[in-house]
Amino acid sequence: MNGTSVGHFINGAFLDASERRASVTNPATGEITRSVALASEAVVDAAVKAAAEAFPAWRATAPAKRARIMFRYRELLERDIDEIAALITSEHGKVLDDAKGEVARGIEVVEYACGAPELLKGEHAKDVGPRIDSWSEFHPLGVVAGITPFNFPAMVPMWMFPMALICGNTFVLKPSEKDPSASMKLASLLKEAGLPDGVFNVVNGDKAAVDALLGNHDVQAVSFVGSTPIARYIYEVGTKNGKRIQALGGAKNHAIIMPDADIDNAVNALMGAAYGSCGERCMAISVAICVGDDIADAVVAKLKAKIAEMKVGPGSDITNAMGPLVTREHFEKVRGYVDLGVEEGADLVVDGRGFTVPGHESGNFLGACLFDNVSKNMRIYNEEIFGPVLCVVRANNQQEAMSLIDDHEFGNGTCIFTRDGESARFFTDNIKVGMVGVNVPLPVPVAIHSFGGWKQSLFGDLYAYGPDSVRFYTRRKTITQRWPTGGVRENIEFAFPSATRKESH
Repeated sequence: MNGTSVGHFINGAFLDASERRASVTNPATGEITRSVALASEAVVDAAVKAAAEAFPAWRATAPAKRARIMFRYRELLERDIDEIAALITSEHGKVLDDAKGEVARGIEVVEYACGAPELLKGEHAKDVGPRIDSWSEFHPLGVVAGITPFNFPAMVPMWMFPMALICGNTFVLKPSEKDPSASMKLASLLKEAGLPDGVFNVVNGDKAAVDALLGNHDVQAVSFVGSTPIARYIYEVGTKNGKRIQALGGAKNHAIIMPDADIDNAVNALMGAAYGSCGERCMAISVAICVGDDIADAVVAKLKAKIAEMKVGPGSDITNAMGPLVTREHFEKVRGYVDLGVEEGADLVVDGRGFTVPGHESGNFLGACLFDNVSKNMRIYNEEIFGPVLCVVRANNQQEAMSLIDDHEFGNGTCIFTRDGESARFFTDNIKVGMVGVNVPLPVPVAIHSFGGWKQSLFGDLYAYGPDSVRFYTRRKTITQRWPTGGVRENIEFAFPSATRKESH
C-alpha cells in the first residue's frame, strides 16, 4: 500500500494488482484520496492458496508461541494507535476519539486471544470405563475468512482474526472497499510481530470477492458483519457450499426510559448512543421508547437542547462530537429516510437536512435528526437507517414498551433506564434481544464474553469473539483410549460398550 493506491496483502507481501479499482473518498471533503483494487476471483484464489499452504506449519505451532506473537502484536497496536485512528477518520469520517476507542476495543480481543494455551487446553476424563480414559481436543478448521463492514474498519476485523489465528487457522480478510487502509495497516503490524507469511491475508474487493470466498472449497468458515440482507445471503450460500457461517446482520435498537429514570443521565446517554459515530453502528440506539407523555415531553425537550449544543464537523478536529457520513451515496440514503419520516407523519423536532460545515460544503454532513410521535407502522421505525436519526415512540407502560421491542424483526441490542430493580430484572429476564443494558445505552460485551443478537440480527449458532469464537474456529475431536493391563487377553464382546458393564478379569 502506498499513499494513493491500496492493493492486497497476500503471502506476506503488498500487491497492487492492475485490475478493477474503486475510489476512496474523504467523507469530510468529498475529495478522492485513494483508489483501491477490487479483487478478481483469481486474486482471491491466490490469497486462499497462500493461506492453505501456510496452514500445516501454523497448525503445528504451539499455542504458547502463537500467543507470544499476539502479545507482540498488541504492543505494536498500542504503539501505532494514533496512526490507525487517523486512517479510520480519513476514510470513515468518525471523530478521532471515537476511532481510537474503536481500536482500543479491538485490542481487548487481541488480549483475550493471548490466553490461547488456556482457551485451547481441552477436557480430560479418566476411568470413564474399565481402564478407559477419554478426552476432547479442539482442532483448527483450516483456512477461514472474514468479511467486514465500513463502520468499524479496525475493530470488527479484530473481532475475528486474532481468535481465528490463535486457534491455529489461517485467515483471509475481505474488508469494506469504502475504507480499506486500516486493515492494511493491521496486516503490516502482524508481519512486524512475526506472524509467518501466508497465515494472514487481505483481499480488497466488492461482491465478486465475497462470492469467490463463498465458492472456494478450501475456505472452511466465514464470519461476517453487515446488513441483514447480505448476512442472510452469506449464510444461505455459504452453508449450501458446506461452510460454517457466522453472519451478524442489522439492528434497530430500542431504549426504554421509565418514569423513575434519571432523565438527565438518560438523555446524555442517548446523545452518545444515537449520534456517536454519526449513528453508523449496529449497536446505536435509534428508537427511544418513553413510558408516559410527561417523560416523553421532558426527554424530547432535553434532547433538542443538547443537539443544539452539539458540534459537528470533520473528524480530525477533536473538538467535534460528530463527523460526516461515510459516502455521498449513504448520505443520500439517510437523508431520504428523513424525508420519508416527514411524509409518514412523524414530528421532525430537529431537522439536520441542509446542515453545512463552512469550508466543507462538499462533505457528507447531515445534522442530528430527532423525530417524535413515531409509530410502529412507519418505515423509519421498522427499517435500519444507520445514520444520525433518533425516533421517539410513546408508550403507556413497560409491558407495552417491551412488546414493541419483542415484536420487531431485529433483536441485536436494547437497554432500559430506571431506578427500579424489579423493573430492570423483569426487563433483562424477559426481553427477546441478545445484548441488554440497564442504564447502559451501548451494551457491547467485553472481550471475555461474546457479541451477537437474536432474530434477524444473527444467522448461525455462535456469537463473535469471546468463548463462542473458540467454538466457531475449532472442531472438537474426542478420543477414547484403553490399555489392557497385565498382558491378559480379553474375551470377545458383542454388546455395545458401557461404563456400567462388569469388568472381566
